[in-house]
Amino acid sequence: MSKPNIILVNCDDLGYGDLACCGSRLHRTPYADHLAANGILCTDFYAASPVCSPSRGALLTGCYPPRIGFGQFEGNCVLIPGQGLGLSPNEITIASLLKQAGYHTGMVGKWHCGDQPEFLPSRHGFDFYYGLPYSNDMGRQRGDGRLAVPLPLLQNETVIQQQPDQTLLTQRYVEQCLSFMRANRGAPFFLYFAHMHPHVPLYAPKAFLSHSRNGAYGACVEEIDWALGELLHELHRLGLEKNTLIIFTSDNGSRCDHGPSNGALRGAKGSTWEGGQRVPCLLYWPGHISPGRYSGICSNLDFYSSLAHLAGVRPPPGRRIDSLDLSDLLNGDTSVPGRDTFFYYWQNGLEAVRQKEWKLHCAKNGSPFYALYNLRSDPSETTDLLQKHPHVAAGLFALLEECRLDLGDSISGTAGHGTRPAGRVASPRPLTHYDPSHPYVIACYDSDDRG
Repeated sequence: MSKPNIILVNCDDLGYGDLACCGSRLHRTPYADHLAANGILCTDFYAASPVCSPSRGALLTGCYPPRIGFGQFEGNCVLIPGQGLGLSPNEITIASLLKQAGYHTGMVGKWHCGDQPEFLPSRHGFDFYYGLPYSNDMGRQRGDGRLAVPLPLLQNETVIQQQPDQTLLTQRYVEQCLSFMRANRGAPFFLYFAHMHPHVPLYAPKAFLSHSRNGAYGACVEEIDWALGELLHELHRLGLEKNTLIIFTSDNGSRCDHGPSNGALRGAKGSTWEGGQRVPCLLYWPGHISPGRYSGICSNLDFYSSLAHLAGVRPPPGRRIDSLDLSDLLNGDTSVPGRDTFFYYWQNGLEAVRQKEWKLHCAKNGSPFYALYNLRSDPSETTDLLQKHPHVAAGLFALLEECRLDLGDSISGTAGHGTRPAGRVASPRPLTHYDPSHPYVIACYDSDDRG
């Protein structure tokens, strides 16, 4: 079998309940529903962090964020513009591995793993990049002072526009994705499409706003779905549909202030309750994946080893990673056992562990907090069973202690022995500077929403 093309679609703050196939009654998502009906819907899929920079670093490297120095960024939970930290040049990303296997690699959309040249996608295995280096709320917005920098749109390592019109940006992203697919149709390609939607501020085209049943948030979700439809149509037109694996997921849960975006799950973005990290994941590969659901535990950590296996390349030896090879699942085998255990970190603090159906919380917001839930019978985490099942809790406490020794835990003051530092540059510079005489398309965005 020839190596499959791979398209990985990663949304920004899309919640567990935001797709119609995942229970939404507000959002029309026919193309995502098509993937779910003709592929695999993963019911217990986790982002490695409840916020974006750590989650994206984990996806790219197959490592829990603290392992690669991505738990915290000089007191911030995500990277900020002009910061001297980023994904270390010593890390070997999934794009680098696939490039070694003969893939053409392209990325379109949000990066957020460091905006200094040493940290950009072009230095981490991507042949082509077009997008925003960080979140879409990190440009100049209403009420900002003179120190706020204009939002940069990059092509490879060059700023090609400042303060781009966000109502048109997803359409521009789609155009770049289609061009990349057409240019590389004759060889295997890896396309990482990282949406800006539905992260705030919510700028959606009027065509989607006028039909939305959930305001600007719903319009942004439905534009994501439209973009997916464009990819599917182009794959069919190019005759590539049966040799292309599509993975559709999100970097963390929704902020949950725009309707029931996290479904029945407790919590939201920025928390280690299920609503912060359990997110949609759809796997679609006609002729290889039969329709079905997968209830095993899996994570965006696992893309690394799984995609490497599909491409016929091995992760680098002698480097500790946390990724499991679930390539059999990507080939449609829903009987694979998946993960036995998953750890939940907020920044560098270990807050919970799941093993099979059991989840034990040990901290919240930097302070001890203990509760035990059975996620099979109680995914909403409503009934604490800690006193009823002390033996279950004891086993989970032991797993937490093993994890602390490996990855560290800022809450207990434990230093991990299996961690590596993030990348650092000595004299960081922002990519843009505010110029009051510059004819920005939108000189100061009219929303003051920050995510």
